Amino acid sequence: MDFDSKTLILNAQQIDKKIRRMAWEIYENNHSESDVVIAGIFPQGAILSQRLSSILKEISSLNIELIEVRLDKDEPLSSPIEVNQHENFNSKVVILVDDVLKSGKTLMYSTQYFLNQPIKKLMTAVLVDRNYRLYPIKADVVGLSLSTTFQEHVSVEFDDENAVYLI
Repeated sequence: MDFDSKTLILNAQQIDKKIRRMAWEIYENNHSESDVVIAGIFPQGAILSQRLSSILKEISSLNIELIEVRLDKDEPLSSPIEVNQHENFNSKVVILVDDVLKSGKTLMYSTQYFLNQPIKKLMTAVLVDRNYRLYPIKADVVGLSLSTTFQEHVSVEFDDENAVYLI
């Protein structure tokens, strides 16, 4: 992969708009709930989940709990999924968040932890959905749907400049 030739897909302002729209969509689908858990897949999904959580707190009266999910993305069965807080998920809505949905492997394995909990509902949210699946999972909330080849790489950079690149 040639990481030197990048094509800008979303700039910082566009990313902010996409995240705000995603937060509104999450709220619209859960406005009658009292507790919502936003679970970000480390590292990039955790950053995105923090941003979604901030906006949700701003636009709604939902009680938002922010947690972080860690797993080995290359070998998900090699070690257990870790969640930084082991709260009671009883009858709560969980929104599982990641930056890019490519094959579906990371989201699919991450849901495993929550399917063993007494949750009320599980939703998935991604900033970029590449529309390329190897696993039977979909994103319920999507910032940008982008058709790419499997060889192309989408990089989300949450830094001073915030950008999404196609590499």
